[in-house]
Amino acid sequence: MTVKIRGVLTAIVTPFDPAGEVCPQRLRAQVQRQVKYGNGIFCNGTNGEFFVLSLEEKLLVTETCVNEVGGKVPVVAHIGEISTRSTINLGKAVAAMGVNAVSVISPFFVPLKQSELIYHYSAIADAVPVPVYLYNIPARTGNTIEPATAAKLAEHPNIIGIKDSAGSYESLKGFLDAARDIPHFDVLSGPDHLAHQGFVDGCSACISGLANVSPEGVSLIWKHFRDGNLEKSKAAQDFISALRKDLYAVAFAPAAVKKAAVLLGEDVGESRYPIRFSEQDLATIKDVAAKYGTAPAL
Repeated sequence: MTVKIRGVLTAIVTPFDPAGEVCPQRLRAQVQRQVKYGNGIFCNGTNGEFFVLSLEEKLLVTETCVNEVGGKVPVVAHIGEISTRSTINLGKAVAAMGVNAVSVISPFFVPLKQSELIYHYSAIADAVPVPVYLYNIPARTGNTIEPATAAKLAEHPNIIGIKDSAGSYESLKGFLDAARDIPHFDVLSGPDHLAHQGFVDGCSACISGLANVSPEGVSLIWKHFRDGNLEKSKAAQDFISALRKDLYAVAFAPAAVKKAAVLLGEDVGESRYPIRFSEQDLATIKDVAAKYGTAPAL
């Protein structure tokens, strides 16, 4: 029986060295930074810049995370590629490294029918020997997984849940409603501002990009909720929501997150894709990092 993954999974950044290469040593330090607060690891996601990583680099990132965690917290690896075949090949490779589960965005660039998404995910779940989470992020892929489609895919014994990063409460609630009577199918919230409400409504976990900036702050949302203190959980959420609002006003979220981590003294390097910050952008991110770099005493 698959063990449910609960709490916080950090959508961990992929550190690069000064030459722009993946740096396992720096990644290990970031993994330990998250493990300190009990946060699990979600690697090779959007904040991990999977879209600019080679196959070999994705395997290196996954292997580093699994080895550094050492079983202390869960590791979920994102494996979504544009084709079913390449997704399966990557999934088999990371499964052999000991991940707890994999997560799969819908294919991007090509518009797909819901029936085609069912075929795609079913084929992956048939072939990959670890549990599979669907991953809904339509703003980046152009394809939306509908709640009814998720419920249909939940009939597959190896599909155990969905990460919803559509960005709205309405979307998250749609999946929660669809999964209400499917005990083995979990909903994971993606947007950082919905973590607390997601837990209240039944999400088993949240996937947080902002935990790269405030690992303790995000962890407090879960820990207080788990302990039954909804007031403190909501207070931690308010802190993270304010961080999100101020930081994401500057630039594309993963780039802003990585730069904020750098300005907090974390040695994660520059984003690989062609993002350039103005002097005003950098000044704003520096102010945000200083303001939110230390979690409130809750």
